[in-house]
Amino acid sequence: MFFNSFSSAAQSGNHNQPDFKDGRDDMRISLALFLAGTLVLAGCGGWRDSRVNPGNWFGKSKSVPVATEVAEETNPLIPERQGKSIFARKEAEDLSVLVAEISALRVEPTPTGAIIYATGVAERQGAHELQLRRLDDSPAGTLEYSFNVLYPEAQTATGSIHSRTVHAAVTLSEQDMAGIRLIRVNGATNARDTRRK
Repeated sequence: MFFNSFSSAAQSGNHNQPDFKDGRDDMRISLALFLAGTLVLAGCGGWRDSRVNPGNWFGKSKSVPVATEVAEETNPLIPERQGKSIFARKEAEDLSVLVAEISALRVEPTPTGAIIYATGVAERQGAHELQLRRLDDSPAGTLEYSFNVLYPEAQTATGSIHSRTVHAAVTLSEQDMAGIRLIRVNGATNARDTRRK
């Protein structure tokens, strides 16, 4: 092929280089597309800091002090009325307590909403039945949870922080997240919260 195009160029009186025009055009188009693709990808670096990126919906959590509760004035001599039958079973007593300290809180987006991950440090080893309980009396625009754990009845060793670290999570739908600007998880000595960016 090379010799044919060279000999045809020589016969036509054109003593320039052989005719590779088709190959050069393909190369130029490929190079132009490659450079355009590189520029488009370089422009995607702003996606990481964009408000559209679901990974940026909530920032890093921070530790905040726990609000102290004011006890209501009630008369302990007047029994509370319960509208239950005499044959109804007694409800099991809730022996769970707040975890000693909330050490980490993060919110990760999912296709259907988000997952709240909380990490706490228990007072002693053996904490189980971990639960993030939603508090109903939280202010508007705030989701507030308490991190409850149950300890064994028998005394257990305190142990290292690593051996007392516990994790809990709760899933939220997009409807649960609507209008929420702040998520807070309470422990016994502190609380952690994270805000929407």
